[in-house]
Amino acid sequence: MKLSSFLALKDFEAAARRKLPRPVFGYVCGAAEDNLSLTANEAAFSDLDLVPQVLKDVSRRTQETTLFGRTYAAPFGIAPMGLSALSAYRGDIVQAVAARKAGIPMVLSGSSLIPMEDVSAAAPGTWFQAYLPGEITRIDALLDRTHRAGFQELVVTVDIPISANRENNIRTGFSTPLRPSLRLAMDGLTHPRWLATTFGRTLLRHGMPHFENSFAERGAPILSANVLRDFTARDHFNWDHIRHIRQRWKGPLIIKGILHPQDARLAADNGVDGIIVSNHGGRQLDGAIAPLRILPEIVAATTLPVMIDSGFRRGSHILKALALGAAFVFVGRPFNYAAAIAEENGVTHAIGLLIAEIDRDMAMLGASTCAEITRASVRFRHTR
Repeated sequence: MKLSSFLALKDFEAAARRKLPRPVFGYVCGAAEDNLSLTANEAAFSDLDLVPQVLKDVSRRTQETTLFGRTYAAPFGIAPMGLSALSAYRGDIVQAVAARKAGIPMVLSGSSLIPMEDVSAAAPGTWFQAYLPGEITRIDALLDRTHRAGFQELVVTVDIPISANRENNIRTGFSTPLRPSLRLAMDGLTHPRWLATTFGRTLLRHGMPHFENSFAERGAPILSANVLRDFTARDHFNWDHIRHIRQRWKGPLIIKGILHPQDARLAADNGVDGIIVSNHGGRQLDGAIAPLRILPEIVAATTLPVMIDSGFRRGSHILKALALGAAFVFVGRPFNYAAAIAEENGVTHAIGLLIAEIDRDMAMLGASTCAEITRASVRFRHTR
């Protein structure tokens, strides 16, 4: 299938569903329990209308956005997604390299299957996202490794005190680690293209994938009969640990998973440099508010740069978030699907689609820069 036939980010999802084994696709697309937050994320964009202005000279449009001292080519980046190397061969590197070439940031997940050192070497300027336990020695060891690997921006995800109830993963046959079974084998054999070009190529060239970046040391293999991922001690990770990290980490420190204005204020009080408003793409607490709906309250509560993710699929979605005060937007699943379809070329094409949408929408809104997208550019359809 030619990439020119993919006209919007949503087109990649349908193609990825056909290519990927059911457990792998189910892991990427799935959310928690009844998918209430997943569907709420999408619905939130429909409640916000754009208000264009006309007869403005928009012939010199630019999407350039400065964040933490770096200027990016567009106001969005690629969100951290675990296990991306199961969707596409060297999936994390594919996304990071495509992002770097496009002049936008990619955030490497702590649940990735490729060592952070390899990703940083292939795409300097990539951010790193960590899932941290409430154990100082393990925190320090991972921070030291991350620094040595060359990362500057550290994103600490804070909305996972315990694992979510992802019933959808169980229904599609996914577990972490994957457990060998006849069903899993049949899922692979019935998707020969994925088996040969992604999983088989990985095994031949790099061996069995492991969780590489959860801690300073190598983690469990992705395919295991009895080894469980280490989620220990996250339920007592707290603001004391954030203060400790702030003292040790010299680069920009961002916390991801903020949904309450009070937490935004606490982030500023504890020396954090920026926050990402997120409900984890609907993958943690089902029923958690859509980030777009709470965004204005969080922006009003802090002077920190407020970023956002969860559910973004269109250029217009990104502009709506900017209008409500977001400094930057991160987009996840669509780039995972794009990598699954055509590796780096797929991600590059997907980035280009989103940049083109933003450019067109800015012109029709009468804006030449992202800073000109303000609260005056939107109206809520329903009174809340």
